Amino acid sequence: MASREHFTSKIGFILAAAGSAIGIGAIWKFPYMVGTNGGSVFILLFIICTLLLGLPILIAEFMIGRRGQAGAIQSFKKQAPNRPWFLVGWLGVITSGLILSFYSVVGGWILSYLMRALTFRLSGQSVDFSQLFQQVIENPIEVIIAQGAFMLMTLLIVQAGVKDGIEVASKWMMPLLFVFFVLLCIRSLTLEGAMEGVRFMFVPDWSYFNGETFLLALGQAFFSLSVGICIMITYASYLPKEENIVSSGVNVATMNIIISLLAGLVIFPAVFALGYSPAEGPGLIFMMIPAVFEQLPFGQILLIIFFILLLFATITSAISLLEVVVSNSIGERTHLRKKASWLFAAIIFIVGLPSALSFGVLSNITLFNKSIFDFMDYLTNSIAMPIGALLIAWFAGYHYQKQLAQQELQTAPLLFIVWYVIVRYIAPIAIIVILVRGIIS
Repeated sequence: MASREHFTSKIGFILAAAGSAIGIGAIWKFPYMVGTNGGSVFILLFIICTLLLGLPILIAEFMIGRRGQAGAIQSFKKQAPNRPWFLVGWLGVITSGLILSFYSVVGGWILSYLMRALTFRLSGQSVDFSQLFQQVIENPIEVIIAQGAFMLMTLLIVQAGVKDGIEVASKWMMPLLFVFFVLLCIRSLTLEGAMEGVRFMFVPDWSYFNGETFLLALGQAFFSLSVGICIMITYASYLPKEENIVSSGVNVATMNIIISLLAGLVIFPAVFALGYSPAEGPGLIFMMIPAVFEQLPFGQILLIIFFILLLFATITSAISLLEVVVSNSIGERTHLRKKASWLFAAIIFIVGLPSALSFGVLSNITLFNKSIFDFMDYLTNSIAMPIGALLIAWFAGYHYQKQLAQQELQTAPLLFIVWYVIVRYIAPIAIIVILVRGIIS
């Protein structure tokens, strides 16, 4: 039997995990959540929730995966034999596949826009960006081809394995992502009137400091760290035993916060400088950003860079979602990785077709008053992910003996007590509140 693959370096693991966490959660969802929820207060609560609640759950996933040295399902089976905890792994695998089924649709939209930007079809005063977005998402042939192309890019990386595929891609994409963002930030901040956007992000408007904003920030913290769907359990299973998972968790959470803030500093100074509203909602990236760059010198070049980095961020998340499914299907049988990658990528692509068509030919079909795409998003992000995070916190806080957990984390006694109290008592309450809010909303 072949031995289990491992990341070749700590930085490779951190970049892969950070890439999964960052995704379009940081670049697509974070800016519009900030824009529609008062700016700076939401950012402050997001940072607090990420460090005090999201990070402890992230570390718990690292601990379960590194100790199990197997996919999520087998990790739970090894550590809780003859107990039903392995169902948490199944929940993570199924949820990851469902998320990728509609996430690949958004990846396809990004590819469509990137192709238009590269051929300079996103320029010109006659372009109505709101109308263009509708045309793209309603065109059945374009969305299916783009979704398929995105899935193909994802599976080609995953089929190459942990060391030669995921780690190599992450080591290239994440530094480029950071460099591109810094360049776009500098350009955005040098616009006349850009400081209004900076004030929006960093000068608090305390009228937004309320329970609703806190819950939304908490949900964003969990979503942006990819906790609750066994991605981090899977990635940590490729870590050697001697790696310090607490410092790795801190690095991943910190990178996630930094990229989220950089995304805000790219978007909001330009939005305010050019007289747009920050509260544009989910269409901010596709309808407003092209319009903003249209008015800037070298705007088309900047727009190409923006969609390239958005594609990088989306792919780093997509490969982690597919890896959860593939890893759990092959176990130690690494010779089956290529076949499994193609098989499950094809299945996920087919499952995602209704989501891809839900804004066009299937727009009249709704589930609980939601489009197919929105229902899949709601089912995974508002229901499945909180349940997964709750069960992982329960497993780490109550199934593990306290001494065993302390031995695994290898951290200072005071820090361990803080982590233990949060995972055992505070985080579960917060997750239950998010779950209840998701169900009744």
